[in-house]
Amino acid sequence: MIVALLLGRKGSVGFPGKNLYPVLGRPLMEYPLLAAKYARNVDQVYVSTDDERIMALGEKHGARIIVRPPELASRAALGEHAYVHGYRVIKESLGKEGKEIELIVLLFCNAATILAATIDAGIEILRKNEEYDSAVTVSCYNMWSPLRARKIGADGLLHPFVPFETFGDPATLNCDRDSQGDVWFADMGVSIVRPRCLDNLEEGLLPQKWMGRKIFPLQQWGGCDVDFEWQLAGVEYWLAQQGFSAAATPYEMR
Repeated sequence: MIVALLLGRKGSVGFPGKNLYPVLGRPLMEYPLLAAKYARNVDQVYVSTDDERIMALGEKHGARIIVRPPELASRAALGEHAYVHGYRVIKESLGKEGKEIELIVLLFCNAATILAATIDAGIEILRKNEEYDSAVTVSCYNMWSPLRARKIGADGLLHPFVPFETFGDPATLNCDRDSQGDVWFADMGVSIVRPRCLDNLEEGLLPQKWMGRKIFPLQQWGGCDVDFEWQLAGVEYWLAQQGFSAAATPYEMR
């Protein structure tokens, strides 16, 4: 079976209530939920949360609910551990039915920039390439190249976050945002992973260890997980470009 696991907790400090914040007339979390629901290769959707309102919305769309333990719903808890917990619950439940998990589609309630077609494309890639651990959405953000990153030092002034020598001879570097080639970030839209990635979490690459080590990039644009209210304008633009409105979704158009 291919299962989708959507993650979202009640508490948020930077943007309280973000998972249910209305975007184009729908709660933010409804977009990844719809993507999983309409992906033709996903057999069952699960939602892991400690929030009763998120549970209710998940059930409305036919998702099975996993009640996340308090220790995995705190501000200090890592998403990777919540994913592992949800995966183990699903694995045990399906095992009792004599079913096995082929792939897990990992989603976040606050990451709306994902489509069903992208999920299906990632699944097909993994089915054709057994050596790949995962397929994840990435967006190109050259303006945030590590070369441009700075930190405030003990002297209160700006200093390179990464030593310039890391990128080569400093004399050959320049401030052009494309000077180091395209810079791709995992945008948290979706991570489609094999069970071995969650069974052997500590073997995965930082910072998202659930992706394993051989990671295929599903290239898109404008992807992000929402942590602050100012990001919503960009997410709304992305959704509108994909055919979402307050009255319709691209899935209903087909």
